[in-house]
Amino acid sequence: MKKRVFVTLGAAVVTLGLITGCGASDTATSDAGTSQADTKVVKVAASTVPHAEILAEAKAELEAEGYTLEVTEFQDYVQPNKVVEDGDYDANYFQHTPYLDDFNAEKGTHLVAIAKIHYEPFGIYSGSDETLDNIREGAKIAVPNDTTNEARALLLLEANQIITLREGAGLTATIHDIEENPYNVEIVELEAAQVPRVIDEMDFVVLNGNYALEAGFDVSRDAIAVEAADSQAAQTYANIICVREGNEEEPGIQALVKILQGEKIQEFITANYAGAVVPITN
Repeated sequence: MKKRVFVTLGAAVVTLGLITGCGASDTATSDAGTSQADTKVVKVAASTVPHAEILAEAKAELEAEGYTLEVTEFQDYVQPNKVVEDGDYDANYFQHTPYLDDFNAEKGTHLVAIAKIHYEPFGIYSGSDETLDNIREGAKIAVPNDTTNEARALLLLEANQIITLREGAGLTATIHDIEENPYNVEIVELEAAQVPRVIDEMDFVVLNGNYALEAGFDVSRDAIAVEAADSQAAQTYANIICVREGNEEEPGIQALVKILQGEKIQEFITANYAGAVVPITN
């Protein structure tokens, strides 16, 4: 079953909590000699779904610890890292470690993962074709074009016997590693946020969990194939809390991590995302 209603985030910014000051990484605040402990504000950059929703659920618990949580939503995979690197935000929550490692290598940034919170199973969703059985010759399949997420999409296609990848390609696979393509499928590489928007033009699309949610898909109901929980990809691509190197022990961030890894948030994730978001148990 396909969902045809898509979410457009645009340039909207949603802020959670009362803005009472800047985070510890704010330059003006630092120049004035005020620390995060003084301002009691934790600023986090996040993707809309599910990350900002999960953070919203953590807000009250963090307030009980003496911190105001301030969250800004982003629709891309670049700005959330840039604003943490530049010191405008204390942390971000939107990515997995392989993507972060690639970003640091390509951009020369100094960002580190400090906690795993959840993973989002990749899924294959039907466009003009309803089933992977007897897939048509030359079928068009859209996948994310960033390095790590494309590999993950290709591995899922391989697991469903649509293509065969070069031995050892694994989590660095690209379309150039496709060794066998028995159906002569056309892999269409697009920026991740664009993939759900072209579903009517494709036979199938392969979606990140958060973009599937934003597009109105229910993974348990709408996906025709889903990444196995014990797969290499699912275990590797846990979504993380990320900070600039040197800020790992900031007390506000540590308090947030403890809450996000706690039982209440794990129960919230399990109850609200129908298998599209799976908490990491610690």
